[in-house]
This record gives sequence, C-alpha cells and structure tokens, in this order.
Amino acid sequence: MMLDKKVKEIMTTDVITTPSNVDVVNAFEELMEHKISAMPVVDDGELVGIITATDLGHNLILDKYELGTDVKSIMIKDVVTVSPENTIQEAIEIMQSHAPDSNILNQLPVVENGKLVGIISDGDIIKLIL
Repeated sequence: MMLDKKVKEIMTTDVITTPSNVDVVNAFEELMEHKISAMPVVDDGELVGIITATDLGHNLILDKYELGTDVKSIMIKDVVTVSPENTIQEAIEIMQSHAPDSNILNQLPVVENGKLVGIISDGDIIKLIL
C-alpha cells in the first residue's frame, strides 16, 4: 500500500531554510520568492524552529513587528517533526494530531539525529496518492 512507503521515499531533500538571525521581512520575501508556506529555521545544521508564511504575512500586515525583528524572536520553537523511517501513514497521523482545531499541518520537517534531512508536505502526500 502506498501509505506504507517511508517518508524518505517522497520527502524533499533540498530544503530551503533560514538562520534564526535573519530579519523577518527578508524571511517573508524568501518564502514568497520560493512559493513555500513554511521554512525551517536552522542554526549550525540543527533545526531550532519553523516559520510560516501565514504567520509572518499576517503579522507584517498588522504591523506587529518592529524594524529589525529577527526570525529567532517570532519562530515556532516547538517544531513537530518526523523521521525519514516513519511511514507516510504515520506522517499523516502526526500532521493531523499536532494541528490546531481540525486542521492539518502543511509541512513536516524530517529530522535524523537532530539534523534536518528533508521536509514532507501535504502536497507530496497528495501527489503520492494520485
């Protein structure tokens, strides 16, 4: 069954990331330029957080950030991750169980031994099913 495949079989390994000391405006521009909804925050190869286009865009529009606000001060620090060895079924369950309300997480960073090795998105899973 396709949901028994491993995360590592469909994850994106060329992940666009940002360091935590980047200005939020630059980070938002990066998200928009690459047309991605979330970006892992990585310092020295280690996943330290994640930012989303929705959060950043919303707060930029509402002018919630002071000039020079960096990613570190606004990133989600408690990042939900998945292992490359998890199955797609397990990834879907993690995406569902860790999202607020009845939503689903759009992206899951893939971490092995504390290091970011990929990212899996709801779009990756949909492509697999189709």
